[in-house]
Amino acid sequence: MSRSDDRDELARLILGGDLEFDATQVTELGGLSHENGLRLWRALGFPDTGDDIAYGRADVDAMTVVAGAIDSGVLDEETVFRMTRALGRTMSRLADWQVSTLVDMVETEVDSGGASSRLGAAIELAQTVTPNFERLIIYAWRRHLAASVARVEALGAADEELLTSSVTVGFADLVRFTALSNGLDDASLASLVETFESRCTDIVTSRGGRVIKTLGDAILYVCDDAKIATLTALDIVRQVGSRQDLPDVRVGLATGSVINRLGDVFGPPVNMAARLTSVARTNRVIVDKTTADALGEEFETRALTARPLRGFGNVEPVTVSLRRTFGRQLDER
Repeated sequence: MSRSDDRDELARLILGGDLEFDATQVTELGGLSHENGLRLWRALGFPDTGDDIAYGRADVDAMTVVAGAIDSGVLDEETVFRMTRALGRTMSRLADWQVSTLVDMVETEVDSGGASSRLGAAIELAQTVTPNFERLIIYAWRRHLAASVARVEALGAADEELLTSSVTVGFADLVRFTALSNGLDDASLASLVETFESRCTDIVTSRGGRVIKTLGDAILYVCDDAKIATLTALDIVRQVGSRQDLPDVRVGLATGSVINRLGDVFGPPVNMAARLTSVARTNRVIVDKTTADALGEEFETRALTARPLRGFGNVEPVTVSLRRTFGRQLDER
């Protein structure tokens, strides 16, 4: 099989069939107007294809699903495309993450003689891994959907606005990351970022928090409880800041009302948490007054001199640590 044939076979395995249609044909078969077909394609994050043969039966099925959702009236057209945009952004990042992770395995297979070429190794992975991983994606989506619905239902039960919630926002970032990254090769930098993100995610989720997004050298998370958010921040400092293979870290926390949109959170606490990291010392946790006031006797707090924070005027940050007795208990866990 030629290299070109290998590429075609890999694309067919991933897409579930051959490409047979152009943009006009796929929208007609799927029951969408040409305008809405292009809108769907762009919302998913793909460029216009012009007259090229770029679509297969799976694309027709997707068009049919969207057309049916709009025609049924269950979802209005704008809601359908908002959900599609969210799906496109999420899946784009997931796909890039998967491919970059699998590249290492492909290289190993070729180097060890297990596969004759990178394309050959990729085809074998597509044949064996893709079907099962697709099931895992659906499973993970359903579990996260159930958890998200439960959070919204709890807000509704409390008679609050459904997409607005009071949380503690944590922002953890690596110290002097830019200078460090300039001295690393690509593989070392990627490994550092992945280690940081993975470790922080494990710490946040283990205490019941949610990672909202990662930014390479920083991670944004939320917790429903200020004490849990603070313990999480102290865990990050203790477990990440002490590692020899990672730079030092600092964490800012702020409590208040945020708006939940498109898988992200917005509001003053988000900005405040990020601003507080700029005044935090290395391997320290610093919080706003609202968060400090919500903490119990197991925490030791100390107000710092007021200083200007962009967008907030003069702010009096508060440093937080665990009192020694509680700190020993944490170390023993």
